[in-house]
Amino acid sequence: MKFLVDNQLPLALSEYLRDRAHDCIHVLDIGLGTASDKDVCLYAEAEERIIITKDEDFFYFANQPQTKIKVIWVRLGNCRNAALLQAFEHHLPAIEFCLAAGDPIVEIR
Repeated sequence: MKFLVDNQLPLALSEYLRDRAHDCIHVLDIGLGTASDKDVCLYAEAEERIIITKDEDFFYFANQPQTKIKVIWVRLGNCRNAALLQAFEHHLPAIEFCLAAGDPIVEIR
C-alpha cells in the first residue's frame, strides 16, 4: 500500500510504515508541509496514496461523490509517538483489510 502522512502526524509514523514494507512518505518529504488540504488531496489522488491524517477535513473530502482518495483518520487525540505507533501496530492488519476491501475511510480510535 502507498501512504501519505499528513503534517499533524510525526515523521516517525512514515518511518514505521516503511519499516513494515509499505511505500510511505510524509508531506514534509515532498515539500507539501504547508500545502492546502486540497493540494494534499490532489497529490494523493495523482499518486494513488492513502492519506493518514488527524484532520477532519479529509474525512469530508473522502465522502464526496466522485472522490478517489482514501483516508486513515487518526482519532487518538494528542499522544506520544510511542502510543501512536503502538496503535498502528495493533490496528494495521484491520486497516490493511478494510482498505483492500474498498473502504474509503478507516478510523483509528
